[in-house]
Amino acid sequence: MSNQPPIAAIDFGISNTDIVAQVNGELRQWTQPYTGHPDADQVRAILAKGDVELASLSTLAVTGGRHRLLPAQIGDCVVQSVGELAAIGRGGQAIAALTGDLAQQPLLVVSAGSGTAMIKAQERSYAHVTGTAVGGGTMLGLARLLVDTVDPQAIDALAQAGNSNGVDLSLADVITGPIGTLPAEATAVNFGRLARSTATPSRADLAAGIVTLVGQTIALIAVNAARTLPTTQIVITGHLTDMVTIRRMLAAVGALYGQTFHMPAAAG
Repeated sequence: MSNQPPIAAIDFGISNTDIVAQVNGELRQWTQPYTGHPDADQVRAILAKGDVELASLSTLAVTGGRHRLLPAQIGDCVVQSVGELAAIGRGGQAIAALTGDLAQQPLLVVSAGSGTAMIKAQERSYAHVTGTAVGGGTMLGLARLLVDTVDPQAIDALAQAGNSNGVDLSLADVITGPIGTLPAEATAVNFGRLARSTATPSRADLAAGIVTLVGQTIALIAVNAARTLPTTQIVITGHLTDMVTIRRMLAAVGALYGQTFHMPAAAG
């Protein structure tokens, strides 16, 4: 058993609050839905869900949208504020686990959460490159309207059973064939088929269309952002990568453009 004092960090996201703690050498991770602006009582309750007592910590690292509302100290525990750019960038470097020459090159860290932020990380320098308002929040909002659920697992299962071509138009539909390096089955117009047809698509096809729209948007922006740095190293983090269908879509777009995305397990 390790005698190292426990350490913990909390990320107050727009949709989820994520926590990681190391206690007696054991790494603990848990997530809960966003429950409002953080305060001292909420911090204690959040940590308690992972059997971590705030009083046992000398320092608690915090990041995320509203973390600056917390005081600089709660009891005897120092609250260490970590800027979101550094948190995303450093976290991406750690989870990508690049070594040797690759570790010295720029890394594009894509934080695919409620929205999507893209950060250049190089050694201990972090800068915002670009991003998109399309993300997990977009997916859930569209899913509520179109398939009557905001459960990511249900959306993922529906999308796996569906076919996005039931709602999208492909290049084969629009120009009867491929264009450049894009194959005929590549998406030409997201949800474009619904503008041409009065037929009611299945829930599964609608879910597949939503996932396709979100995944393609993020992947294409990431590919173009990486080219501007330039770098070939892209790591995707955030809870969208918990979904099988999102991972598949990101990988498919990357393959079309000769780009490999690092998507480590548990990157959420």
